[in-house]
Amino acid sequence: MNSDEKQDCECAPPQAEATPAREHDRSLEESDRENSEASRMKRAAAKHLIERYYHQLTEGCGNEACTNEFCASCPGFCRMDNNAAAVKALELYKINAKLCDPHPSKKGTTSAYLENSAKGPRHKSACSDRKMNHRDLHPIKDDLKDLNYLTEEKVYEILDICREKDDYSPLIRVIGRIFSSAEGLVQSFRKAKHHTKEELKSLQAKDEDKDEDEKEKAACSASAMAGTLEGASEGDSSAQKLGPDEVSVDIGAVRRVYNRLLANEKIEAAFLNALVYLSPNVECDLTYHNVYSRDPNYLNLFIIVMENSNLHSPEYLEIALPLFCKAMSKLPLPAQAKLARLWSRYGAEQIRRMVETFQQLITYKVISNEFNSRNLVNDDDAVAAATKCLKIVYYANVLGGDLDMGHNEEEDDEPVPESSDLQELLGEERRNKKGPRVDPLETELGVKTTDCRRPLIPFEEFVNEPLNDVLEMDKDYTFFKVETENKFSFMTCPFILNAVTKNLGLYYDNRIRMYSERRITVLYSLVQGQQLNPYLRLKVRRDHIIDDALVRLEMIAMENPADLKKQLYVEFEGEQGVDEGGVSKEFFQLVVEEIFNPDIGMFAYDESTKLFWFNPSSFETEGQFTLIGIVLGLAIYNNCILDVHFPMGVYRKLMGKKGTFRDLADSHPVQHQSLKELLEYEGSVEEDMMITFQISQTDIFGNPLMYDLKENGDKFPVTNENRKDFVSQYADYILNKSIEKQFKAFRRGFHMVTNESPLKYLFRPEEIELLICGSRNLDFQALEETTEYDGGYNRESRIIKDFWETVHSFPEEQKRLFLQFTTGTDRAPVGGLGKLKMIIAKNGPDTDRLPTSHTCFNVLLLPEYCSKEKLRERLLKAITYAKGFGML
Repeated sequence: MNSDEKQDCECAPPQAEATPAREHDRSLEESDRENSEASRMKRAAAKHLIERYYHQLTEGCGNEACTNEFCASCPGFCRMDNNAAAVKALELYKINAKLCDPHPSKKGTTSAYLENSAKGPRHKSACSDRKMNHRDLHPIKDDLKDLNYLTEEKVYEILDICREKDDYSPLIRVIGRIFSSAEGLVQSFRKAKHHTKEELKSLQAKDEDKDEDEKEKAACSASAMAGTLEGASEGDSSAQKLGPDEVSVDIGAVRRVYNRLLANEKIEAAFLNALVYLSPNVECDLTYHNVYSRDPNYLNLFIIVMENSNLHSPEYLEIALPLFCKAMSKLPLPAQAKLARLWSRYGAEQIRRMVETFQQLITYKVISNEFNSRNLVNDDDAVAAATKCLKIVYYANVLGGDLDMGHNEEEDDEPVPESSDLQELLGEERRNKKGPRVDPLETELGVKTTDCRRPLIPFEEFVNEPLNDVLEMDKDYTFFKVETENKFSFMTCPFILNAVTKNLGLYYDNRIRMYSERRITVLYSLVQGQQLNPYLRLKVRRDHIIDDALVRLEMIAMENPADLKKQLYVEFEGEQGVDEGGVSKEFFQLVVEEIFNPDIGMFAYDESTKLFWFNPSSFETEGQFTLIGIVLGLAIYNNCILDVHFPMGVYRKLMGKKGTFRDLADSHPVQHQSLKELLEYEGSVEEDMMITFQISQTDIFGNPLMYDLKENGDKFPVTNENRKDFVSQYADYILNKSIEKQFKAFRRGFHMVTNESPLKYLFRPEEIELLICGSRNLDFQALEETTEYDGGYNRESRIIKDFWETVHSFPEEQKRLFLQFTTGTDRAPVGGLGKLKMIIAKNGPDTDRLPTSHTCFNVLLLPEYCSKEKLRERLLKAITYAKGFGML
């Protein structure tokens, strides 16, 4: 400090009497001080990042296998002198380049550097601070310089003093110091805990034992140690005192403090800049030092930061929030589970705010970058980290919803075939011998998405459409299967993907499995001389389609079930059609029509709901139901849509959940309404209704069948006290026990095809229905917008305009016939008709010939008819009488 500065600081002249002009000047000066303080913190944050880039370029991160091209530890890095490194560091800061995690050996110096960089500017400007606050705030500085943690009361105390003096710089500095220090933030806003006199005396004695050279240091730490005694003592015994979802931070106090402080823009900037300082060191602590296992209270830091209601504001999206998400994504699995359990107790409003925070960061990064097949969104650390953080909120949403943890179907005990040497040679050995993939956080929490009947907020709010638009699903699927730590796959977080994207991932999985089976078959034929049969071939007669198809599938299921995972190839006897997908579509359509024919009696049809349910009195064997399950699995496996009408309870049962009283509303609405009235009845159930635990059902011939819900059920009357038990057992009988044999056989056939598929991992029950049945909403306007033209036609052609006017004028039934004629199915694919790529091609000049189609490729061959009336007449005749395949 030079003599002039010293004189200004310590020998300031007496203040003159205040005048209006002087008061105005003082207010301007104080406003300038606040602005300069905020600017100083921003500059300090930028300086900190630039210096990290500089050290990365000159010293490296210490990881000999580093792959960051801008790190001196990278094997291919070209060394540069200090001046060049300084210039390069500035360039890297401007483009927000990747920063390596510091090597564990550098942790101490990094933390020390962060603390010094936080203190340095403050010490450097100490004289000017005293100059500004010489008259009013000198006592405040003396009180705050040793403050190493915050409480609600202390914040309000400082805030009141700052308001009285109209100078918030002391509070800004305190927030900047505490919120940029992991240790300080972890100890802040603790729940109240009383201490004994012995503890306080022991603490005081420790400070008095310091020698003279350490007095100043002891004075600085005394306040922190006194204030954090509860933290230290709690930290030592946290494992014993804290439950699985209990934390030591006072969340209510944190929220009240944020509500008071965030209204001030200067103070908000302090939170923002402190988060930039804090996040890299927290990430290093979690990555290399296992800090959470030593002190579970470390989780307080994330709880406090996430309570900031301004995290989703634009100021945070550029640097602060990406850095924080990257640190948060490093939390160990138990810490993530504890956060999920804690947040599950929050209301829907708080969950939605956190979802919006992470979603806005993902969307911002997606739209501000040009992601493509060369620049993958998977390689963006901020997007990947935010998605991992969103997963914690997703499971909190599941846990906080309406859960049905019981009522699980028993798993089929099917032996897993051992991989042959030939399969291992081809790299086709089973990766997941214990079954389909399960999310580790799901396992840690002991809950599945299917357990949640109604989440706190709808699952649809977790889907990010901009991300789905830029995601290269073929690359993402590769990362999903390889499971490398260096590449992130969004399929590990399926909640963020829409049904269309997940369906594409499932398509890749099915196709690769088909090609795998084909390669194995070819190699077997070469090595062992077996007949080459790379496809699952079904040759059927149109008039005997059920007999031919089911007999053939039964033989395959018994001899070699692996053949079911080959690509399906259907041939109708006596027809020339080559199956490129269209023939299979019609095959499935015809099979479904036959199977669900009420005259066969395998399924019962409800006129009120227009849905089918398993017939408990069916004469068909279990093998027949197994074959129907195989057909359903083959439709998914071969990407075909079926006109199946099952209630949601069937798809829940396929996903492993038994039917309950709630499911009766869809499948058996009359019984559901009767049982609901029984539960709500206010009189005496026993005297007025006189029902027992013996119920009556009717078989297909109309004969009554009696069933006891409990042993000697006719002797147990239903009362007001046991009616809930009666309703539960009644629903269990209708939906589970009465059809147990039929459904187990059906599920066994379904799993023969899908057991190794990521179907359960990716899809919820309602999405499984969409996958099998397609969309019921036929938006022909969307189909018109996505249709392409060939052979001389274009969107402006007269015949094309007449065509679309004609199709739009069709009633619903004729529109479905048109879809059946053109695509092979009358249902819209997943995502709606806008996802259907239809082509209309010119098929010659005006003629009396009917329009034709290639259902395999969704191509309509349309002659250029001379009038709109002739077009309508020819098109209606074609779609009404279309059946069979031929060669054009």
